[in-house]
Amino acid sequence: MNPLTQRIQNIFPEGNAIPEAFRLQEPLHQREMLINGEMVPWNGTVQEVHSPVFVKNDQGLERLLIGSYPLAGQAEADAALEAAVQAFDNGRGEWPTMPISERIACMDKFTGRMIEMKDEIVRLLMYEIGKSLADSTKEFDRTVEYIYDTIDMLKDLDRNSSRFRIEQGIIGQIRRSPLGVVLCMGPFNYPLNETYTTLIPALLMGNTMLFKPPKHGTLLHYPMLKAFQECFPKGVLNTLYGRGSTVVPALMESGKINVLTLIGSSRVANDLKKLHPKVNRLRAVLGLDAKNLGIVLEDADIDLAVKECILGTLSFNGQRCTAVKILMVHENIAPVFIEKFSAAVNALPFGMPWEKGVTITPLPEPNKPAYLADLVADAEKHGASVQNEGGGSSYESFYFPAVLYPVNDKMKIYREEQFGPVIPIASFKNIEEPIQYMIDSPHGQQVSIFGRNTDEIAHLVDQLVNLVSRVNINAQCQRGPDTFPFTGRKDSAEGTLSVEDAIRSFSIRTVVSTKETEENKDILNEIIENHKSQFLSTKFIF
Repeated sequence: MNPLTQRIQNIFPEGNAIPEAFRLQEPLHQREMLINGEMVPWNGTVQEVHSPVFVKNDQGLERLLIGSYPLAGQAEADAALEAAVQAFDNGRGEWPTMPISERIACMDKFTGRMIEMKDEIVRLLMYEIGKSLADSTKEFDRTVEYIYDTIDMLKDLDRNSSRFRIEQGIIGQIRRSPLGVVLCMGPFNYPLNETYTTLIPALLMGNTMLFKPPKHGTLLHYPMLKAFQECFPKGVLNTLYGRGSTVVPALMESGKINVLTLIGSSRVANDLKKLHPKVNRLRAVLGLDAKNLGIVLEDADIDLAVKECILGTLSFNGQRCTAVKILMVHENIAPVFIEKFSAAVNALPFGMPWEKGVTITPLPEPNKPAYLADLVADAEKHGASVQNEGGGSSYESFYFPAVLYPVNDKMKIYREEQFGPVIPIASFKNIEEPIQYMIDSPHGQQVSIFGRNTDEIAHLVDQLVNLVSRVNINAQCQRGPDTFPFTGRKDSAEGTLSVEDAIRSFSIRTVVSTKETEENKDILNEIIENHKSQFLSTKFIF
């Protein structure tokens, strides 16, 4: 057994060796759901939640039990849908007609309550999906920042909409109004942040919500349900629990869902959209598959490229839609790059999520290590080899990163989104090779270019901006800052998310207009001066 394998087998602790500050005192067993403003008790079937963290006991290693949550059925899903439909009430409900300033006040109150629960939520993030303490804390803090940024952006948009326009003898005021009932389904890898980047703007714009937590990362939302109940009118946010394949199709078939927001696979998104009886009425905001490419040119700063590619490929174990999932390196520098990259991979600290400075942690999906091993075996069968010593070593839920080279189009890893710590590297001679890869790819989210030759970089940029939605120069692929648009082409996205774009995605521009006559001016002035309308208003939100 090599030293690395021995270290991997020793990463899982005894229960009493977990530091007190990070220990789960007892499992969190959820037995209620938020529907129509009530915490509805649940006495039916439940889904146990086990952590990717194993602990040693007298019987060997055992997956830590975190808690459990309801496995509700169609009756509960239908009740949640009806609550959301009634709360919206064809746009006449309390929430959609509420002044924006009051909606913002509700969200401010909720955010304050959320901040009070930070330690508990961060701890559940660590234990449910194996995310490091530093990254879990960052995810929480970034989510709070996102909420406040969204509120500020909404104030700006509302202030800009407070004026009247006069064009061709027509007076009009243009504001944004809600779309209706939103079905929100977030991902397991960023179960708080990615979920809230759609849920929060959808709520603020006056929509009502059906919220289905991801399969991994469900319990961390439970502490916040009471805050949702107390900070928003009844029926504004309703939770869905149960198997998505069981409870979601009937909701879509009802035709009562106005917006589908999903961070997941394009296959699932396509299947769900087809179920809606009037697809023209359905707006979709989707973050989907990605196979982001990193291109390392011959004149690249190799040390910089290695540093950024390590971040791009292995942040949170490569379990990010924005991760760099394949590298193409110019053949003249490939040997040097691979040597340095492999050494950098093996230098990454690994262990339990609460350990300081840890980068590689256990994987939350039980079958993921076996799937990654299959990808590596397939690549080896077609001529690749693992470049880093010990790469691909696994033990229970832990998988040490494997660097594969040279990869080719006969291998599954060449096209398949691995969503985990396996890094395929191919070499190229002609710059048209990576361009052709992106042309042939069904994905079109982002790409990273590493180099110094401005002519070559410019040539690549001009080709790639029409194939992906973001081109990064000498930097990893990433989502932030949240003020930048986040979207994709082909099978990678539908709709655009950023602080401003998300507000627009969950609303529609609506105009109230009249002919420019003295009588009509008097009518508008009477409505505005006496605050008779929530929509027609020149109030400024400060």
